[in-house]
Amino acid sequence: MTACDTPVHTDPEIQQLGPWFHNLHLPDGRQTCPDHWLGDFPSFKWRELAPHIPEDLDGWTCLDIGCNAGFYSFKLAERGATVLGIDLDDRYLRQAEWACHQFGLQQRVRFEKMQVYDLARHREMFDLVLFMGVFYHLRYPLLGLDIVSQRVRQLMVFQSLTMPGNDVFTETSNRGLNDRDLLTEPGWPKMAFLEHRFEDDPTNWWAPNHAAVEAMLRSAGMRVTGRPAHEIYLCQPDPANPSCITTWDAAELRSATGQTWKE
Repeated sequence: MTACDTPVHTDPEIQQLGPWFHNLHLPDGRQTCPDHWLGDFPSFKWRELAPHIPEDLDGWTCLDIGCNAGFYSFKLAERGATVLGIDLDDRYLRQAEWACHQFGLQQRVRFEKMQVYDLARHREMFDLVLFMGVFYHLRYPLLGLDIVSQRVRQLMVFQSLTMPGNDVFTETSNRGLNDRDLLTEPGWPKMAFLEHRFEDDPTNWWAPNHAAVEAMLRSAGMRVTGRPAHEIYLCQPDPANPSCITTWDAAELRSATGQTWKE
């Protein structure tokens, strides 16, 4: 990700906390990154997503993974939710804590320094989980998705960098060794591995195609219910098709997350 290094404003308080990646519109009219290279980010993303999130989130608990400066955390809190935002970057967490006070949302939002994988030992469930802009940065993406999916009570918003195209090859069930040529068919679920820097970011590891995103979400025990915008997926837990990590492969997840896996 590219931060906003040269804001057009000269506010010393905002500059001291920078560089920023979220352009927050503060209550006093200031903006944290008004010349963002993507435009008014992430406000334009929120405008795509907002109609698909309940207007009244009173009583909901929410998790914002990779919260950055807290833009989405604040939007959910403004709808009445109690929000936990997690990130690994100390600078972004400082920005989020500062901005939280600017918005007066300290009673509804808290921030913690945490890895996605740490959620395996986090027993709290969340009504709504935002898992946006993180998956493709994970060295172990499916492990991360499995862990996150187990924390979702009602709704998850998933977003990832993806490969171009919307093809879906549907005849994938229980194919044999002699069917391997089908793996090259358009729409077979697959991910491109980004060995070297991509967009000058060494943490950009993966770009799944659309079919792979939906297949991995299903494999993690989620049911895709909508696609409100490009690369954004709405999904819910699917009790009829639980993830294998809750049934026959539970020991592998426990071992992968440093927990006791033997009976």
